[in-house]
Amino acid sequence: MRRGERVADPLKDMLVIGISTRALFDLDLENEIFVRQGLEAYRAYQRDHEKEVLRPGTGFALAKGLLEINGRSQGPLVEVILLSRNDADSSMRVFNSIEAHSLAITRGAFRGGRDPWPFLPAFHCDLFLSAEPKAVREAIDQGTPAGLVLAPPASEPDAGPDGEVRIAFDGDSVLFDDEADNIYNEQGPDAFYWHEADHAEEPLNPGPFHRFLDGLARLQGRFPAGESPIRTALVTARSAPAHRRVVNTFRAWNIRMDEAYFLGGIDKFEVLSRLRPHIFFDDKLENLERAAIHVPSAHVPPSGEQMDLFGTASAGQNRSKPKLSRRRPTPPGVAVPVTARPSTTRPAPIVDGREDPSGQEAERGAPDEAAPASPTASLD
Repeated sequence: MRRGERVADPLKDMLVIGISTRALFDLDLENEIFVRQGLEAYRAYQRDHEKEVLRPGTGFALAKGLLEINGRSQGPLVEVILLSRNDADSSMRVFNSIEAHSLAITRGAFRGGRDPWPFLPAFHCDLFLSAEPKAVREAIDQGTPAGLVLAPPASEPDAGPDGEVRIAFDGDSVLFDDEADNIYNEQGPDAFYWHEADHAEEPLNPGPFHRFLDGLARLQGRFPAGESPIRTALVTARSAPAHRRVVNTFRAWNIRMDEAYFLGGIDKFEVLSRLRPHIFFDDKLENLERAAIHVPSAHVPPSGEQMDLFGTASAGQNRSKPKLSRRRPTPPGVAVPVTARPSTTRPAPIVDGREDPSGQEAERGAPDEAAPASPTASLD
């Protein structure tokens, strides 16, 4: 290679998923040790348990399913990259677990306590999954689709026919921008339906996950018709006649959505529990809380204010994933005090059969005074 000649980028034409260690594996216990006892205690615990294989986290099924697509093509189509605040020493257990689970993950960035999200563009990431609210918010603000993973479900989704990978999305404020949601919330359902009828032929503006959906569509196009291992689904509270603008938007984007569920306020859980996607993205927590029990789920924050409800940099406190945590028992000899975290959630009022997020108050945890003051309040 000549001096000054640019090196070919192997990731340029691939679908690239950036994932944190806590999104890939269940590290809630290890993170609690880090938060309550400090970095040295966490490092010691990881070294002592280096040969112990970590259990799958919320993003595991998606990562595994997408990576297995590479075995069906003549060249690699998907790359999964670890992006973590861990240091290289602590990464040993993670890579041992990757090997034990037969995951083809070879690349990673371990920043030793610093945020990994600034490096998302360097790796051409089409999606970032993390358990850290601030990292998700920053990723979205810089243009990378990102989801805040909830606790892992009780069981992993099955592979489906021929290794199928199923990915489900909400529509407004996820695939599309928040224009229609704002009209609904501020002016009510009648104004929403009139607005959508008047603009039925006008495509919706792209939302934070348009780029990821477009990447999936390009990946689907690499396979003959009817043979793509990826299956996408729209699961939305919209109903007819507001469906017209959605369909026309996908036509304008030249994207085929494999399945679409226009539920008109029906509980999404009933559909998702049967669809069994490898992951579901939604911007409303009330749609995620039940679904996450059975389906890997990730929250797409609609605004900086919503993220503050979880406690981000502005709060100066660490927060775990949004509720639904099924915690592992503490091993003998590891002192991890437990602080009760009362819920202040109240149900969102129903308007015309649809939840009104303007009345929602997200779940908050009590301030954790036992946590040590640290510039790295989470190991994610």
